[in-house]
Amino acid sequence: MKVSFIGLGAMGSAMASNLVAAGHQVTVWNRSQAASEKLASLGAKVASTPDRAVQGEVVHSMLSNDQAVREIFIDDGLLDAMDPGTVHVNHATISVALARQLADEHAKRGLGYVAAPVFGRPDVAAAGKLNIVVAGQASAIEKAKPLLEAMAAKIWPMGDTPERANVVKLAGNFMLVTAIESMAEASTLAKAYGVSTHDFLELMTSTLFASPVYQGYGKSIAEQRFQPPGFALPLGLKDVMLAQDAGHSAQVPLPLAGVLRDSLLEAMADGAGSMDLSALARVSERRANLDGRKKGG
Repeated sequence: MKVSFIGLGAMGSAMASNLVAAGHQVTVWNRSQAASEKLASLGAKVASTPDRAVQGEVVHSMLSNDQAVREIFIDDGLLDAMDPGTVHVNHATISVALARQLADEHAKRGLGYVAAPVFGRPDVAAAGKLNIVVAGQASAIEKAKPLLEAMAAKIWPMGDTPERANVVKLAGNFMLVTAIESMAEASTLAKAYGVSTHDFLELMTSTLFASPVYQGYGKSIAEQRFQPPGFALPLGLKDVMLAQDAGHSAQVPLPLAGVLRDSLLEAMADGAGSMDLSALARVSERRANLDGRKKGG
């Protein structure tokens, strides 16, 4: 199939590479040329401008936030450069408000639109084992299905309203950040009584919480391994705040979201802006002043 991919960060590059490997004719575009060159070496065609990239049957995009999606697809007129009938598969984690706007803008132009945010870090994306949440018109999803299957361990349909997929992604990431915060606070409590973070989290993630999120982020916390980021901490903050906005819009209280937002902001203020989301654990230890207690004692 003739397809396009817009946005070649760590996730986008890994996802696009799987489409190339699956034998599709892939044209890519990215603001940074270096990422495009890597895909070119795998067999992708590189477009000089985004409007030249969106001439395929299906256009995939993986951009970082609402601003980037709005600028490229709406403000810069990329939707207008697509032929009617083209399907746009948007993998970005975006707000409910923008999800609704995008659905309207695509419909006005006779374009298919599928919201398809993903769960998984770049290494999972590279292995083609993402969990992809999809929502949109059944015909658009069906057209994109062979492409999604090349990147996914499983596809999770959530209905014909695109925003549902985005809400699922925001709710899932809210749970993920909550898991990291709970591990950070609990391991700091154990450490205050002389139990090593490694021993505590190895026990918990091997028994009561034996799941990929707890095991992966628990290992990063125990080893204090916060770089390079698999899921950058500022993106976690963005997603928590988007969850708060979604909750406000639907009159759903999310009291934990306020705690997470403040902890993430504190981590950012302490210089964790270029670190992995697991660096949130540094906040709990600093609040408890465990190192200061040792020096004082």
